[in-house]
Amino acid sequence: MTTTTAPLRFGILGAARIAPAALIRPARHVADARVVAVAARDRDKATRFAAKHDIATVHTSYDALLADPDVDAIYNPLPNGLHGKWTRAALAAGKHVLCEKPFTANADEAAEVAAVAASSGRVVMEAFHYRYHPLAQRARAILDAGEIGRVRHVETWLCFPLPMFSDIRYNHALAGGALMDAGCYAVNMARFFGGEEPEVTSATAKLRTPDVDRAMRAELRFPSGHTGTVHCSMWSSTLLRIFARVVGESGELRVTNPVMPQLWHKLVVKKNGEGRVERVSKRPTYEFQLQAFCDSVLRGAPLLTPPSDAVANMRVIDAIYRAAGMHPRVPCS
Repeated sequence: MTTTTAPLRFGILGAARIAPAALIRPARHVADARVVAVAARDRDKATRFAAKHDIATVHTSYDALLADPDVDAIYNPLPNGLHGKWTRAALAAGKHVLCEKPFTANADEAAEVAAVAASSGRVVMEAFHYRYHPLAQRARAILDAGEIGRVRHVETWLCFPLPMFSDIRYNHALAGGALMDAGCYAVNMARFFGGEEPEVTSATAKLRTPDVDRAMRAELRFPSGHTGTVHCSMWSSTLLRIFARVVGESGELRVTNPVMPQLWHKLVVKKNGEGRVERVSKRPTYEFQLQAFCDSVLRGAPLLTPPSDAVANMRVIDAIYRAAGMHPRVPCS
């Protein structure tokens, strides 16, 4: 692998709305990272974006950004159906990649990207930022210590209201749908808190259009015998809920807002009729994620969300779609 030195220089594919929160602002607090370039097909949009966020270089094509020798790593927040294509292109150009979730359009594509990543000598991370926060680490430590006994059931929710039905997250051609956008988190949390890779036993979708889900519920079974339920929606009667509950043989763990704990969070452990509340750092999840990515590139530190984990997550998502009588998403050509 070619040696990369700090600060790690990032280029952004597209002037995406998530980029300021996920990369630009965190880079101001992570000494190992610097955002140096952005590319968008609309030059005026890219120029305005760069001026607003003090980004020095503007490219008018994604290929030009990938060819920039002053860029070490790519942040890929493009629509879901384009994640795989441009992550592969970035790896071919010798760049490290921080790719937004979901990693790809489906599990087969995720496996293809993972294979390219493995042979590239470059770092590839799926951006499940919550996994790098002390809240997730503390919850995992409680479960690993056996505080609530053997796990019997895991239930996760990621529901939010998105009544703007023209939004690309409802666009089937761009691999949209509630399970892809919100549900990828709920699935990831179920796997994380469940501690194993589950089988999907049933799923029910609420549809916006015949091929796009606005809400999804799925039932899971884990190899050790415990069960799980995943809830997600972009438009349903559950307007807003971001929550995880783990029921054990001797207690229960509840985590309110595990995804964005910097806004507000609460971790509750109930056991023997008593409960305690814990709170941890309010530092943004994205800063922990960015530091972890830089540590992996610069120092060889292991990742919590490598391509192999992304493949496992996409396998569950695909299985949920099939169980609901739908088809997994397809990549953009």
